[in-house]
Amino acid sequence: MECIVHFEVVHPEGPKPLRGLLFLDEGATPGEAELIGMFKDMKFEVRLEDREKLIFKPVNAGANYSEIRITGYDTGNAKDQHKEDHDLKSIVGNLLPQKPTGL
Repeated sequence: MECIVHFEVVHPEGPKPLRGLLFLDEGATPGEAELIGMFKDMKFEVRLEDREKLIFKPVNAGANYSEIRITGYDTGNAKDQHKEDHDLKSIVGNLLPQKPTGL
């Protein structure tokens, strides 16, 4: 299955959002080796710095970026894209005018 990896490359001028593409087995999530390989194909030589926050640092000290942060994955599953946000629904429901009360 295709997996679009959303990430930010942090430059001195500010972060730049980018995307990469991986092909994984159905239901799998990208691992360290797949992500490092994807970045290498995109000419980013990196190593995993923080496993929990998914932050990668450049291997070369002279790189023009300080880190890469994974911000999300998109597998294209319709059920993942159309999840109902119950908190948002509650907030919107409270903001909408209620049924008119009688005079």
